[in-house]
Amino acid sequence: MFDSLKSKLKGLFSKADKKLDKEEIFGKEEETPKTTPAPTDKPIQDSTEAPKAPTQTQQETVPQTEPVKEEQPKLSRKEMLKLQKQQKAEKAQAAPHQTDTVVSDSGKKIKESALDEILDELYFTLLEADVALPVADKIKEGVKENLLGRKYDRSYSLEEVVEMAVKDAVRDVLEINEFDFDQWISEQKRPTVVMFVGINGTGKTTAIAKIANRLQNNGKTVVMAACDTFRAGAIEQLTIHAEKLGCKIVKQGQDADPAAVAFDAVEHAKSKLKDVVLVDTAGRMQTNSNLIEEMKKIVRVAKPDLKVFVGDSLAGNNAIEQAKVFDDAVGIDCVILTKIDTDAKGGAALSIAHTIGKPIAFVCNGQEYKDIVKFDTEWMISRMFDE
Repeated sequence: MFDSLKSKLKGLFSKADKKLDKEEIFGKEEETPKTTPAPTDKPIQDSTEAPKAPTQTQQETVPQTEPVKEEQPKLSRKEMLKLQKQQKAEKAQAAPHQTDTVVSDSGKKIKESALDEILDELYFTLLEADVALPVADKIKEGVKENLLGRKYDRSYSLEEVVEMAVKDAVRDVLEINEFDFDQWISEQKRPTVVMFVGINGTGKTTAIAKIANRLQNNGKTVVMAACDTFRAGAIEQLTIHAEKLGCKIVKQGQDADPAAVAFDAVEHAKSKLKDVVLVDTAGRMQTNSNLIEEMKKIVRVAKPDLKVFVGDSLAGNNAIEQAKVFDDAVGIDCVILTKIDTDAKGGAALSIAHTIGKPIAFVCNGQEYKDIVKFDTEWMISRMFDE
């Protein structure tokens, strides 16, 4: 997953020894001034003259000798650096933000020119991986703001420090909103109406079936509403899923009023005391004005408690534009990203939550009903940066 972004970041963070000189990056190290004996007012005595007994005043100022302490075995510079790095790594595992473990009041101070060079490469790497422009800008500026002019532990290289800062910036982007779908459902009155919007081909109908399976495994009863009456195939597809899962489906024929189907499904759920209604909708291009009007009418009639945008992670920035249109039309509450297991670039997952300001509730990573995962920031970061 995210092979393109991972390989580019790996290449970016491994260039230090080949390209950048330590003195160029951190500036010349300040030499520690040598300590010299304090000058005395008395002239230096001739070496042939017998030493005189110290006066009373001199005796009082002579420091008392302390007992000799047992010397600890000295470590080489290489061994000291290795020990320090090991200690910092242990602290990093317990810290929520890794950058905090390498920042200190003493250590190496980075030059702005060297930092800009790496950040420019990072910026274009993110753009090539389909990361939205405003998100790439935010990550770059966030990293620069956190690093510029600060000092870092000498056991870390510049690339390690920048990589930690990038991870923290990505974490801040992904954690813009936290949304626990399972917890939210448990707090709602029945029937809870969840409406799904998105373009054809994104895996919207399959995502609905996965959510239905998840709800039933959690003890909830489900009603499906086949409101994509524009395509007979969509009704048939949802019917097959309903039969496999053993849940009720409300449907009409092709070209029926989608809002009427949604209304019937909600009324059925009320009369039969069902817990959740999952409303499928048509997925023609988001620029289709008739589609947008259909969505608005379904919202007015069914009054959904949650509106979910289903986006194809392979669509990149196009998925973000689709989400914006649906958000402007009906108001999106959260996002499900499909085909995340085949997303070679990873930019959509990183961008969509921040761009439209809505949380990612789930990611779909396969075709089976069980292949839907609650979105987790650390899970995403590990797949973007780690081996």
